[in-house]
Amino acid sequence: MGKVDINKKQKKNALLQTAFDLFRDKGFAKTTISDIVSDAGLAKGTFYLYFKDKYDLRDKLIAHKAGQLFADAHHALLDQKFNSFEDQIIAVADYIIGRLNDDHGLLTFISKNLSWGIFKTAFENTLPDESLQFYDYIFEQMKKNSYVCPEPELMLFTIIELVGSTCYSCILYGQPVSVEEYLPYLHTVIRQILAGFLVQQPAQIETKTAS
Repeated sequence: MGKVDINKKQKKNALLQTAFDLFRDKGFAKTTISDIVSDAGLAKGTFYLYFKDKYDLRDKLIAHKAGQLFADAHHALLDQKFNSFEDQIIAVADYIIGRLNDDHGLLTFISKNLSWGIFKTAFENTLPDESLQFYDYIFEQMKKNSYVCPEPELMLFTIIELVGSTCYSCILYGQPVSVEEYLPYLHTVIRQILAGFLVQQPAQIETKTAS
């Protein structure tokens, strides 16, 4: 990445982070584009190089923050050992829920938008290549564990929607129970979802041809 590209990335990230802080503290409706560029120390024209309007920035910011969660989950899992693919998926869900439980401001901002649309936007258009590693990681691990999934994106969609909606209610409102109480049930449901989507292939046994 050249110096010009790095500078552009830094400016865009400054606008995203500044907007997030203002949306969280003042609220989306009360935050203006002028507020964002002023706090970021950038010219107003710079804003329109990256975003159409405040609503476009909000949508990209949701994708950006959600994408960061998945990228961080990927890095957190790299050095861990798991007994099964199912355990890996549950670890991803637990990591994301843990992060959102620690940062209610982030959860409130993302709200119920931790969905498949946000997931796809984040990984296709918003974040750098390292974020795509999580998406690739899931499918690599699926193959490594001798699984075939006829509808892999539908499987991920179901799990992401489930995690997003349930953790929102449990963390912010403790309804129907606290997130700690709910996790064992969530784990069971995730395993059932995976069982419905995955087909385990027989392990390939290497044979030596007699000479």
